[in-house]
Amino acid sequence: MNKWLYASVALFAMAGATTLSAQAQTYVLGMKGPGAGNPFWAAVEAGAKAKGEELGVEVVVVAPPAESDVQAQISQMEDLIAQGVAGIALAPTDPNALAPVVEAAKAAGIPVVFVDTRGINEGVSFIGTDNEAGAALAAKYICDNVEAGSEVAILQGLISQSTGQARADGAKAGLEACGLKVVAEQTAEWDRAKGLAVTETILAGNPNIKAIFGSNDNMALGAVEALKAAAMLDQVTVVGFDANPDAAASILAGEMTATIAQAPANMGGYGIQALVDLAAGKTLDAWIDTGTVLVTSENATEYQ
Repeated sequence: MNKWLYASVALFAMAGATTLSAQAQTYVLGMKGPGAGNPFWAAVEAGAKAKGEELGVEVVVVAPPAESDVQAQISQMEDLIAQGVAGIALAPTDPNALAPVVEAAKAAGIPVVFVDTRGINEGVSFIGTDNEAGAALAAKYICDNVEAGSEVAILQGLISQSTGQARADGAKAGLEACGLKVVAEQTAEWDRAKGLAVTETILAGNPNIKAIFGSNDNMALGAVEALKAAAMLDQVTVVGFDANPDAAASILAGEMTATIAQAPANMGGYGIQALVDLAAGKTLDAWIDTGTVLVTSENATEYQ
């Protein structure tokens, strides 16, 4: 079994007496990154487990060691299919690379839904945010608070993921539509340390920058650190995405400017509910949208 599977999944393989019927009561949330150190994924996990308790089903959570580790997630999926689990709510690290194994799960009679990141497989429902609309909301806030003609930058996530692409596209379209100049678009791979390093590089080449959109809060918080070190934080608007507790605290401290709230707990919870519904023969909508909200100092306490 792939070494990155969580212990709870490993127990399946170790329990030789475990029957297929018992496993068939187990639903899996396959996240694209670990919950430890990432409040967003921690909330997705918590929502899935809470829904499992509510419905009286077992929920197992797995994740690759990093969001860029596509092969680890593929191996996890293969293991889960072999175990005959009841259903998989999957946030794919790379929708194209995961498509064949998703088809294998469907062929094995295992229901699959996508959460957070839309996949490419036909007939598989998506549960998550309209990321392009959320990024456009962030862009509008920047446009309303930064002088037209100013230079701005975008910290991208992984563009191979639909989430990363949609947020980058929505932000860029919105920023350019109001007359701002996007002078830098670089990936920091959803990571806070990389967000800091990439922002340092951007600032070195663009010292007049007035705003930064981080495609997630981790990267935006890294940008805040870089701006603080450069004594530029009071000159640059920083907007993130996810509204995790660290971002809310930063906003209330007067550092990060704003963020876009998703409903990560609902993603996990709705994902498990959807799998149980599919197992009961119910039909799902193609897209279950969890919505977005602008978070500033006025409402950040709600997200701590």
